[in-house]
Amino acid sequence: MSRHTHQSNMLQSMSIKAMSVKSMSVKAMLVKAIPFMAVALVTFLSSSWSHADDLADLIERKTQSFESTTSYHGSGTPASYNLQSTTSFYQNYAFAPNINAEYIDILYQAEQNSMGASQQVLRTVRQMALDNREIISGSCWDYLNAAFNKAGVTKETIFKGEYPYGFFIDTNAIQPGDWLYYINHDYNDVEHSGLFVGWVNRSTNQALILSYAGESRNEPASYKVYDVSNTYNVMRPTL
Repeated sequence: MSRHTHQSNMLQSMSIKAMSVKSMSVKAMLVKAIPFMAVALVTFLSSSWSHADDLADLIERKTQSFESTTSYHGSGTPASYNLQSTTSFYQNYAFAPNINAEYIDILYQAEQNSMGASQQVLRTVRQMALDNREIISGSCWDYLNAAFNKAGVTKETIFKGEYPYGFFIDTNAIQPGDWLYYINHDYNDVEHSGLFVGWVNRSTNQALILSYAGESRNEPASYKVYDVSNTYNVMRPTL
């Protein structure tokens, strides 16, 4: 055997051994990693199942809370509450990405307790946002203007101040279905408008608002919580 051939065989042998060692190392790493990968997978699945279970429990609790008729503090005769309608309502929107499940009862009560033009607007914006996920050309003003038109109602200005100086409305005068202009304290105190749905925390003026970020965001309107303490313009739907 020539010296060159001998060196070549040695190099091949060393290469095979190196590959074997590398293969063993990879296998060892995989064996060690398997328990951690399994734990991570179980944790992920458990978290997902837990979230689904929590949401299911929330829907059940909310539904049960409406088994009896809810007290009504408005004029006229409100629509009656029943278990079938509330169950259907929660099931329809419990997994909607643009409303938190814990606020569905506020939306439901607002629609049930409202009358006339206000009820029409509340139902119309829900259909636009949650059912059809509509994108309207323009801003928050354009969205709500389109909603009022679809609902077949007009706007009556019941309070008018000036941004950012006021005057600001007594929030006790705000009703579900009102179109509000307010200072958005959660976002650099800019002016914003949205449709008032109901109170999340009455003592701190935290309200559930149907809000539209604008066409450029390419996302439907959503139900969010805002501080409406400094509301300077209110338009109420009328027939």
